[in-house]
Amino acid sequence: MGFRSVLFEQPQDNAGQIAEEPEFFADLNLDQVLAAMTAGREEYELDTFFYSPMHDPDVVRYRHEVLRDLEKPEVLEVVRAFSEAMRRTREQLALSRKAHYELQQQSWFVDAVEIYCGAVRILASELAECDLASQGMLGLRDYLREYVESASFTLLFAETEAVKKAVAGIRYRLRIQGPRVTVSRYEDDEDYSVELLETFARFRQGGVTRYLVELPDQMEMNHVEARILELVAQLHADAFTERAECCARHRQFLDQTITRFDREVQFYIAYLGVIGCLKAAGLSFCYPRVSAHSKEIAAAETFDIALATKLIQEGRGVVCNEFHLRGPERMFVVSGPNNGGKTTFARMFGQLHHLAGLGLPVPGREVRLLLPDRIYTHFEREEQIETLRGKLDDELVRVHGILERATSRSVIVMNESFNSTTLNDALFVGSEVMRRILGLGCVGVYVTFVDEIASFGEATVSMVSEVLQENPAQRTFRVLRRPADGLAYAWAIAEKYGLTYQRLMERIGA
Repeated sequence: MGFRSVLFEQPQDNAGQIAEEPEFFADLNLDQVLAAMTAGREEYELDTFFYSPMHDPDVVRYRHEVLRDLEKPEVLEVVRAFSEAMRRTREQLALSRKAHYELQQQSWFVDAVEIYCGAVRILASELAECDLASQGMLGLRDYLREYVESASFTLLFAETEAVKKAVAGIRYRLRIQGPRVTVSRYEDDEDYSVELLETFARFRQGGVTRYLVELPDQMEMNHVEARILELVAQLHADAFTERAECCARHRQFLDQTITRFDREVQFYIAYLGVIGCLKAAGLSFCYPRVSAHSKEIAAAETFDIALATKLIQEGRGVVCNEFHLRGPERMFVVSGPNNGGKTTFARMFGQLHHLAGLGLPVPGREVRLLLPDRIYTHFEREEQIETLRGKLDDELVRVHGILERATSRSVIVMNESFNSTTLNDALFVGSEVMRRILGLGCVGVYVTFVDEIASFGEATVSMVSEVLQENPAQRTFRVLRRPADGLAYAWAIAEKYGLTYQRLMERIGA
C-alpha cells in the first residue's frame, strides 16, 4: 500500500505548508477566489492547500494528471458520491459524541461505521471500472482494492453488519398502564392492530378526518425512551453486549489515507466548480507548461479569474489579454489611461503564477510560466497613522523589504507605486527600483504613470492599455505590447473636446 496522497507525490512534497494567508493575496484578489472555492466546504480547511504553491514541476505535473482524471464525468460523479457518504459518516460520529445516553451513542456509532464501509466498498468497486491514467488515482485504486480485501476491513464490515442485524431483529412487548411502563420479551404474541384496522376499514366512506398525533422526531432520546431502551438491552443482553464490544474494538475505524483523500480531493473539486461557470461562458482554461528556471513565459486569451467570476455573475462580457517574454526580457511596464485595465493585467499576471504553482488549470488557451519561489506585490495602501510614516516613506519601506527578500526566481508585481510624489521624484525612485529588480533577474509587472520607465532597456517590455481611436475616452480594457504614448492619449482627448492649443486660440480669436 504505497499510495499516500493525490496532492503530493512524495511525503517531502508536503513540507513547508503555509498556514496563514500570504501578503499578496488581497492585492491579487486571490482571497476572493479562495472564498468562492471554500463556500460550503469549510469543514475541509482547504485554505492551507490554496496558500501553498509547489516549486517543483514534477509535483505540478502530478496534480495535472489527477485533475485530468477528475475532469472525466464518470470519475467525478463517483468521487462526489463518496465525499457525500463521508460527510454523512462524520455527521453520525458527531451525533454519537454529543448523545447523552450510551446506548444511543453506540447506535449512531455503528450507523457511522456502516455508512463508511459502504462508501469505501462502492468507491473501490466503481473506480475499478473507471478509465484512470494518473499516478495518483491509480495509486488510490490499488490502495482501496488492498484495503477492502484486508483482514482489518473485512472484520470491521462483518462485525458491523452482524451487530446491526442482531439489534434490528429484536422485538419486545410494551405495556403502558397509566404512568407505569412494562417492558417484556415478545413471545409471538398476536398483533391485534392489523385485525383492528381491517375490521374498521369496511366502515370507511370517502375522505375521513385524521386524528393521529404527529410526534416530533427528536434526535436525542428523552428519559422515558432511554429507560425503555435500557430494559430492552437487559432482556437481550447478548446482542447489546456484542454491539458495545464492537464499538470499543473499532473506535478508530477511519483509515487515515482514505480520510486524507476525502479532504484533499475537495481542493480539486472546489476549483473545478469555480471555473466550471467560466468555462460554460466560453472562457478558456488550460494546464500550463511550467519551468523552475526558464523565464520565457507567455499566455494567450488569459484573464483575471476573480474579476471574470464577478462579470459573468452580472451577465457582462470578459476581455481577454495576452503577453510574452522572450530572450533577455524580464519586466512588463504597463502604462496608459486610468481605468483602462492596467491593474487588472497586473493582478492577472500574479494570479497565473500562483495558480500554476498550485498545479491547477489557469485562465487562457495556451500558457507557459515560471514556477516562482515567491510572489511579491506592491499595491497602494492607505496611510497608517500608527507607523508615524508618510505615504511615500511607507512605500519605500515596503519596497525595500521586497528587494531584500526577492531572488532571481521571484515574481514581482508593482502597481501604481509612488503616485503620492511628484513626477520627477516618481521617475527617480521608480528608475532606481527598476534597476534593482532587473539586477535580481526577477520577472514581473510594473504599472506606472511614468512613461520613461517603459523604455528601460531590452529587459523591459512596454505594454499600453488601449482606447478606441475614434473615442479616446472609451477603454477597450485590452493591454497591448507597444511603446508608451501617454501624450498621444492626452492629445486625442484634448482634440475630442476641442481643448487643443489651436482650437482654443481659434475660439479666443472668434
